Amino acid sequence: MTVLFGTNIPVGAANAVPVSPGRSPRTPAAAATQRPSEGSVHSWDLSTGVDGPGTRFVTFLAGCPLACLYCHNPDTLRMRNGRRTSADDVIAEAGKYTRFITASGGGATISGGEPLLQPVFAGELLHRMKHDLGLHTALDTSGFLGARAADALLRDVDLVLLDIKSWDRETYQRVTGRPLEPTLDFARRLAGLGKEVHLRFVLVPGLTDARENVEGVAAFAGGLGNVSRVDVLPFHKLGESKWDALGMEFSLRDTPSPTGEQIAEAKAVFAARGLTAV
Repeated sequence: MTVLFGTNIPVGAANAVPVSPGRSPRTPAAAATQRPSEGSVHSWDLSTGVDGPGTRFVTFLAGCPLACLYCHNPDTLRMRNGRRTSADDVIAEAGKYTRFITASGGGATISGGEPLLQPVFAGELLHRMKHDLGLHTALDTSGFLGARAADALLRDVDLVLLDIKSWDRETYQRVTGRPLEPTLDFARRLAGLGKEVHLRFVLVPGLTDARENVEGVAAFAGGLGNVSRVDVLPFHKLGESKWDALGMEFSLRDTPSPTGEQIAEAKAVFAARGLTAV
């Protein structure tokens, strides 16, 4: 069961640690070179069941190079939608919950937006969540900017939550406004590193649900050897009000959510490739 303990708590909200704009950059003890200590952060949250195993402290970085038709957080698409926040402040906030998180078998997830749009800042957060706080770490990414993830960053990642939004190239371009190949290249790189992946696939009726499209994603994922779980996510319109508030056109307004039968059929396609689909 999914339980949300906070709902995209904006940085600077009453329960957040205040930003210290005058704080100078610091170098983590284990880092080889100095890293900037600030990035654009949209919000943070505590969640269970949607951002990796157990209860997670999720940091949503602002900015994304994709323009997904069904994005449920369009308010994170621009870096200017976030607030300049220090890594120290994010770590201090996460540190309040480490005992509770650890007891649940959870950890910390860096999400967005697209966290690899800010790879150095994301890398510092992952490093300090793992080494300073001792938390299991997850990176939630579309993989489009996977080439920006340095090997050092990936060493601090225990799990990658990787979105493959379509196998058909034209559909992928229509859904995201970007090409598919960078994501596939990143997936292959993760497989080569033996990095555990939870693959995410959004099932959108009339858009991504064609059987050959689902089979393409399943065949690719099944051949990687490092995908331990596939989340077949039913399309929903929970973010529609955000699109309206931002004055953006939500083109899937009339698209229905998939039926239980459609979801089960998609899961069966992944299961046929030896994958655990949930």
